[in-house]
Amino acid sequence: MAPRRQPETAPDLFGPPEAPPPPPPAGDAPLAERLRPRALSEVVGQDHLLGPEGAIARMLARGSLASLILWGPPGVGKTTIARLLAEAAGLAFVPLSAVFSGVADLKRAFEEARARRRAGRRTLLFVDEIHRFNRAQQDGFLPVVEDGTVVLVGATTENPSFELNGALLSRCQVLVLRRLDEAALAALLARAEGGRPLPLTPEARAALLAMADGDGRYLLNMVEQIQALGETAPLDAGALAALLARRAALYDKDREEHFNLISALHKSLRASDPDAGLYWLARMIGGGEDPRYVARRLARFAAEDVGLADPSALPAAIAAWECYERLGSPEGELALAQLVVHLATAPKSNAVYKAWGAARRAAAETGSLMPPAHILNAPTKLMRELGYGQGYIYDHEAEDAFSGQDCFPEAMERQRFYRPTERGAEAAIARRLAEWEKRRR
Repeated sequence: MAPRRQPETAPDLFGPPEAPPPPPPAGDAPLAERLRPRALSEVVGQDHLLGPEGAIARMLARGSLASLILWGPPGVGKTTIARLLAEAAGLAFVPLSAVFSGVADLKRAFEEARARRRAGRRTLLFVDEIHRFNRAQQDGFLPVVEDGTVVLVGATTENPSFELNGALLSRCQVLVLRRLDEAALAALLARAEGGRPLPLTPEARAALLAMADGDGRYLLNMVEQIQALGETAPLDAGALAALLARRAALYDKDREEHFNLISALHKSLRASDPDAGLYWLARMIGGGEDPRYVARRLARFAAEDVGLADPSALPAAIAAWECYERLGSPEGELALAQLVVHLATAPKSNAVYKAWGAARRAAAETGSLMPPAHILNAPTKLMRELGYGQGYIYDHEAEDAFSGQDCFPEAMERQRFYRPTERGAEAAIARRLAEWEKRRR
């Protein structure tokens, strides 16, 4: 392994340089640990942050390292970057995990950082899985970040907007790390091989990168398993798949990925793209999503985005939902796939959705206005004397079963909420309403 590059002399802002870096991990350490980058220039896949114009590179060039939240999927280098940032800036590196640490650990780290600062050294406090601290614990970081006791670098796989409180976010810069693309994974694989290529056919090599799913640590773990076999004959893709368990797709039903994928499915259907819709459905089902949740959201889509442009869409959604309830997985999943294609290829209208929103707003604004007397029932003598039901026209006895009578409150002007489109079955509805509106005048 190439010798570790010594950091440049840190600016005075950061205090005196750190002690010499620790030696490389022992040979019995996991491959991912042995190949952990020893300089920021060795980190792959994050050039948008570490390249000459990247946010981290600019901070180091200015000698002004801010508190950061590193947000990205697993195995993309969050911990490594934090460690190397401390080294490059000449800061003491203090790691904590929110999974195993509590308030007492934080207080001890803060006190040690204050003592270190009095001695002329500053501290980079790295908190892995920072989103696991509750809101009150997160508030504990505010004073030490604000007064410069620590430079906080938090790592999270979850969306900081949802998991971190606003006060902490306002004091930190959020940097988004990307999943490793194929080129970054290939570079990491070449580094792991060290000039001794793995016994893989080209197809198996491509399959190995695909199985990593953007996670560098997982890729190196798989490489280590292959190396341990000591095989010399090339493995094809089938043999590789038999050897290695495929990594479960990154999916968390309770957090952001859950909402990202259902949004992708919903918007693919709205864009009338059945192929994309089927892909996102497969991603959700393959990730372990409850198909009943998908069925519920598809029923909502049928009412919201297809509406009366295809009156069969909502009954089809309920039928597919019921079909899944009766058959379960995997047989019932085909009904959901059929529904996805039906909804994607149906004419679209959100006219009822918009009409319902407008009607609710009008109802909230007008309060408790009484219905007009002529459409009220009059079961008692008093009610008849008050005029209830007087002037009511039974529409079935009117020409074309249309009386044109006004059913809005007397104190409210007639309003139009539902404006049908000219798409699908709604076009015929639009024509009928237009004719009735002429006869109402």
